[in-house]
Amino acid sequence: MAAYISITAFIFSLFIIVVFSEPKKKEETLGDRVHQLMEWNNKKSIIRMNGEKFKQYVKAAPKNYSVVVMLTALQPQRGCSVCKQANDEFQILANSWRYSQQYSNRLFFALVDYDEGSDIFQSMKLNTAPVFMHFPPKGKPKKGDTLDIHRIGFAAEQLAKWVGERTDIQIRIFRPPNYSGTVALALLFAMIGGLLYFKRNNLEFLYNKTSWGIIALAVIFAMTSGQMWNHIRGPPVMHRNPNTGQMHYIHGSSQGQFIMETYIVMLLNTAVVVGFIMLNEAQTMKGDPGKKRILSLVGLGCVTIFFSLLLSVFRSKYQGYPYSFLFK
Repeated sequence: MAAYISITAFIFSLFIIVVFSEPKKKEETLGDRVHQLMEWNNKKSIIRMNGEKFKQYVKAAPKNYSVVVMLTALQPQRGCSVCKQANDEFQILANSWRYSQQYSNRLFFALVDYDEGSDIFQSMKLNTAPVFMHFPPKGKPKKGDTLDIHRIGFAAEQLAKWVGERTDIQIRIFRPPNYSGTVALALLFAMIGGLLYFKRNNLEFLYNKTSWGIIALAVIFAMTSGQMWNHIRGPPVMHRNPNTGQMHYIHGSSQGQFIMETYIVMLLNTAVVVGFIMLNEAQTMKGDPGKKRILSLVGLGCVTIFFSLLLSVFRSKYQGYPYSFLFK
């Protein structure tokens, strides 16, 4: 009887140890995980992860924090021109969160590069990059936890809005100041001032309407074609498809563009304006009616053809745009 009581007491004690020690073990594991993430986050705003870290800190349970992961391919041999732009915006978002007053261990930003975690891409059946995903504290990611880049874009402000919708954490974006525009503007005024000083005795060129018109058109063409965007973002000249080897001169998304695309749009805008100038000259010129007719037809052809090409470029970047002219 004494032996039976001893065995019963031993089993009961073992049951008590198992029941009451298991939650403590889980709590310590979660605490260690959060502590490690905070250590990494104190060093860098974006935590780089491989397959092992991804399983341990992003997918493993229990969790009381959200993780926003960018799955990308930053190596040059991967030929992902958009990945660098998306990475810059993701870095701005992570820095804005890391140095904000609301910063806490409720949210972390992580990055998985294809060359460091190809097994993650395979397990998630991903064949494109970049991809932004939110992993919630509880449960599996839903459809809305994957960012629709083609519809929303990947600008830091749009990413912050999407993160706020998924986590209820509002992030105010702080972009680093860019003084290159101020320096360029100062140099421009200095050059103009120097030119006026050395030409102070011969300023008839200031009253030349044609010269001012050409300068104004050049500035307008540069701005409407996206030259300032190129100066800020530094996109590639063009993109070669690594699978087919085909060269792409027009970016397929409204959130990006290539330098060659800027020149194409600039030339198309110039051709359209030249067509309008021809039409105006044909209406005001005096002389042979035949020359006026030819000039007007050439001008009308320039406006029609090149405006249609310009509209085609617009349609290729904004999917679903319903209007076209001559070309589709």
